[in-house]
Amino acid sequence: MTPFWIALQFLTVLPIELKIMPTAQQNGRAILFYPLVGLIIGGILFLIVCLFAKLPIFLLAAIITTLWVWLTGGLHLDGLADTADAWVGGFGDKLRTLQIMKDPSCGPIGVLSLVVICLLKFALVYVLIEQHQMLFLILVPALGRLVPSILFLTTPYVREKGLGRSLTDHLPKTASWIITGLVLLLPLYWGWQGLIAVIGFLMSLVYLRHVFIKRIDGITGDTVGAAIEISETVLLFAFIVSYFYL
Repeated sequence: MTPFWIALQFLTVLPIELKIMPTAQQNGRAILFYPLVGLIIGGILFLIVCLFAKLPIFLLAAIITTLWVWLTGGLHLDGLADTADAWVGGFGDKLRTLQIMKDPSCGPIGVLSLVVICLLKFALVYVLIEQHQMLFLILVPALGRLVPSILFLTTPYVREKGLGRSLTDHLPKTASWIITGLVLLLPLYWGWQGLIAVIGFLMSLVYLRHVFIKRIDGITGDTVGAAIEISETVLLFAFIVSYFYL
């Protein structure tokens, strides 16, 4: 169970204490539990909606969006901000882009990316609550946490050192593909609406992978975080659009 606790500690702010330093192999196997951690995050969000269902929808949507950010410690939002800064400030140059990503400070483009993504998620959560579709929110963090597996399995990791390199080298490939396939089937519970949402999710991921390879010949930890945030937003957007048009 150590890989599960590693995943829970890494992806959330829940008070998990590991008794020993994880090995590279355990960190790699922890990726298999990322979708499960996503389900836990989604389950908590759904529970809060149920507990505070009598509150005004605007306030409840704000609470859910804030709690979502807090539960993840803003981990992937940090990657989004760093990636946005690097993409604009890198001027198309690979080395400059990678150097800017290492800078811990957040520039104006990074801040703007955070505002935009959080505003979109707030609006999408608002519509989910208003249309009584909050059950779908349980799956959104789970599918979002498939992104690291898919990218690590299909895309070169460009940095020689770091956690991403360890994860890439020790990721159980067969088990990861099986889990990815099973989790992608879960939205089909909603029929065509769920299928369209998954297609939108995968299309956004394919596009982001293409953009990453074109600019830096692969991925970094920051780009993976950015892909998680963007693909989750696209997943929600596609689900809601299909809800109104199907």
